[in-house]
Amino acid sequence: MPEFAPFNASLDSGTTGPAPLVTPYIPEQPGYGGAAIVIFPGGGYRQRAEHEGAGFAEFFAAEGIASFVVDYRVRNEGDHLYPCQIEDAYAAIATVRRRAREFGCDPGKIGVIGSSAGGHLAAHTTVAWRDYESDVSLRPDFAILCYPVIYMHGQFSHGGSVLNLLGEEPSDEVLENVTVVERVDEKTPPCFIWHTLGDPGVPVENSLGFATALRMHDVPFELHVYQRGRHGVSRKTSLGWDNDCLRWLRDFADSRSPEM
Repeated sequence: MPEFAPFNASLDSGTTGPAPLVTPYIPEQPGYGGAAIVIFPGGGYRQRAEHEGAGFAEFFAAEGIASFVVDYRVRNEGDHLYPCQIEDAYAAIATVRRRAREFGCDPGKIGVIGSSAGGHLAAHTTVAWRDYESDVSLRPDFAILCYPVIYMHGQFSHGGSVLNLLGEEPSDEVLENVTVVERVDEKTPPCFIWHTLGDPGVPVENSLGFATALRMHDVPFELHVYQRGRHGVSRKTSLGWDNDCLRWLRDFADSRSPEM
């Protein structure tokens, strides 16, 4: 792979000083029309799981897709509450898009992938991009959501993620801002979503609810619900979601005119 050093991303309109470290994984031979993926590992907003960060990046880069792992702020590194995480995410998206041609990527095919709490962050980027100003678009061109946390309250929410992201007593305004399922509209980008029916950590209703919201607004999506599998399996499974995802990505790339 070509060598690119990790870099700190930036977002001028951020309010929390976003400067996350982003580690690039650039393929020797770009494929998928120059598509690139910005990666948000899971970890309950408390930590970042390596197998959902570098593990994903190595896989996608080997397939010809430039990948960028984001060390967004989490609670075990300090008292980092919302909106630190979404600002780090948008800083990464903006910086990758600004430097897309340097990385051999198409600036019109910059997507996101996130798992568990990282899936919430990825979903959040698909609906909150109007909240910040930037010299480049902050809207991801596509999103891949792996067993995502979607609900921030109610019976299907994930208590640990909510606490680590929002603290003890979040205001109604903050809850509204991070409840991504209620912010989906016709401008939300296409999504690939997968979950397992037996997930004991994050109920499958999270993915079903987000997919339903996409459907209500005529946003293209593909949803896979596999009968068996624990939470956080990443690629350590024979379910085949990764091959389904690559096929979906190729279809997406083929449907878009290049901006390079």
